[in-house]
Amino acid sequence: MATSTKTKKPTGKTGKMQNSEFHKFFIDELKDIYWAEKHLAKALPKMQKAATSPELVAAFEKHTKETQMHIETLEQVFELLEEKPTAKKCDAMEGLLKEADSIIEDTDKGTMIRDAALILAAQKVEHYEIGTYGTLRTFAENMGHTSVVDLLQQTLDNEKATDVALTVIAEDFINEEAASE
Repeated sequence: MATSTKTKKPTGKTGKMQNSEFHKFFIDELKDIYWAEKHLAKALPKMQKAATSPELVAAFEKHTKETQMHIETLEQVFELLEEKPTAKKCDAMEGLLKEADSIIEDTDKGTMIRDAALILAAQKVEHYEIGTYGTLRTFAENMGHTSVVDLLQQTLDNEKATDVALTVIAEDFINEEAASE
C-alpha cells in the first residue's frame, strides 16, 4: 500500500506576512479602495443634489455619512497593519464617478429617469465596493489578520445593505415612474 507524501501547505495564518508579495499586494489594494472611498465621499453630495425623490436624496445623504465611516475604518485597518493610510488612485472608481457625472449631464433635472439612472450609477459603485471588500476580507483572513477581517466584514455588510436599500427605492416607485415619463 502506497503512503501519501502530501506536504502540508503553509496556511499563512501567522499574521507575520508583511514582507510577502501577497501582503504587499493586499496593502496596495487597501490604498486603492481608500482612494475610492475618499473620492466617493466627495461625489455623493453631488449625486444627492441631482436626485429628485426625497427617498433617494435621503439614501445619498445616509451613504455619504457611511462612506466617511468607511474611510475611518480603513484608517483603523492601516493602523492595525502598522501602515500609513495612503491613497493610490483607483482607476475603476474614477471611471464609475465619471459615469455618474455623465448621467447627471445627460438626464433632465427633476425626472424619475434621472433618479433611476443615479441608482444605476450608485449600484455600480456598490457592486465594485462589495467585490473589493469581499476579496480584501478573504485576503486578510488568509493572512491571519483577524481584527482586519472583522473591520472589512463590517464595511462589506454595510455596502450590501446600501445596495439592497437602493434596489428597494428603485422597485418601490422610481423605475415605474421613470418608465411612464
